Amino acid sequence: MMKISIISFTENGIRLSQKIERKMEETECRLYTKCSACDRNRQPKEKQESRIQFVEKRIGEWAGEQMKEKNILLFIGACQIAVRAIAPYITDKLQDSPVLVADEKGNYVIPILSGHVGGANELAYCIAKKLGAQPIITTATDINRRFAVDLFAKRNDLFIVNRQGIAKVSAKILAGETITISVETGHMQEQLYLPEGINLVSYPPVGPADVVISSQESVFDTELLLKPKEYMIGIGCRKGKEADKIDTFIMQAMQEVGIAVSQIGALASIELKCTEQGFLNWSKKNNVPFYTYTAEELRNVAGDFQKSAFVKERTGVDNVCERAALKAACPKGRLVYEKHAKDGMTIAIAKREWSVAFDEV
Repeated sequence: MMKISIISFTENGIRLSQKIERKMEETECRLYTKCSACDRNRQPKEKQESRIQFVEKRIGEWAGEQMKEKNILLFIGACQIAVRAIAPYITDKLQDSPVLVADEKGNYVIPILSGHVGGANELAYCIAKKLGAQPIITTATDINRRFAVDLFAKRNDLFIVNRQGIAKVSAKILAGETITISVETGHMQEQLYLPEGINLVSYPPVGPADVVISSQESVFDTELLLKPKEYMIGIGCRKGKEADKIDTFIMQAMQEVGIAVSQIGALASIELKCTEQGFLNWSKKNNVPFYTYTAEELRNVAGDFQKSAFVKERTGVDNVCERAALKAACPKGRLVYEKHAKDGMTIAIAKREWSVAFDEV
C-alpha cells in the first residue's frame, strides 16, 4: 500500500487534507500541518479531532525526511513552497519520491516530480477525480496523448538500463516519427491495440532498434534497453531481526543465484511481517516494493514446500518464504532458489513468466 504524507499550511488546507484522507480509503495518508494558527495556545477544531501532526522543524527538513522514506508528498499550498522544500533532495528521476501540490480550495492537483515512474501523474488524476478537481498535467507525452516509454516500462515491471534513452525515444515520438520496438520472442502479449507511432520489429532486431526488451545479456544496437524484473524474493525472519543481517542474507542469496537488485520485482512475506523494520529498510534502500500476504493466501499457493510445524504454529502456514516468493511471481512462477535458513531468517527466490503489453494512451 502506498503512503502519502500530506502537509497543509492553513485551516482550509487542514480541512482539505482530512477530506483527501477520507476519500483515499485504500491509501495510508499521514496528515501534517505547519499552520501558524495550529500552536499550543490555539488549535483549530479540525486539528483537535484528528491525527494531524504539527511540524516543528523547517519544511525543507521535513520534506527531506519524507523523501528519504520514499513516501509520496502532497503539499496543500503554493507550488513555490513545495519546490523550495524538495529542491535539495532531488537526485534521480527514476528514484525520487512523487511530489504533488493542491490548492487549499481543492480546485487543482498538480504533479511536480516523478510524474511517470513514480506515478505522480496517475495519482493526480485519482485525487482530482475524488475531489471533483482539475488535474494539471504538463508532461509532453501526456498532454499530446502519445506513448510514454518510461510509463510503459513501469506498468510492465521493466528496468530501464540506459535512462538517457528515454529522452531520445520520447523526442522522436513527440516529433511525429515512428519508433521501432523489439521484444524477446515469446514475451509479447497478443495486442488488439498498438499506440500510434509504434512499429514492432523482429527479435533479435536486424540493425538498430529504438527500444529493445529482453532478459538476455546480448549486446543490442538500441537507444533504450529494457529488462524484466523477473525475480521475486520470499522471506521470513524472527521478530526484530537486525536490518544489516537481513540485508546481508538477501544479498548472499542473490549472489548465489547470480542476479542483481535491478532484476528483483518484489520482496514478499506474510502479513504478520508488514511492519518488520529490516524488510521495510531493504525495500526502501533498493526501491523494491514489499508485498505481504495473509496466511490463507499463502496456504492457497500450490507446490511442494519445505514444511515447518513451528512456523505453522506461529503463523498459520507451514512455509512462508517459498510460498510468498511464488505468490508474488504468480500465475506461472517457479522456484529457482528453494528455502534457505540461517540465524532466524529464511529466504527463497522465484522466477516469473514475464510478458509486455501496450495500454491505450
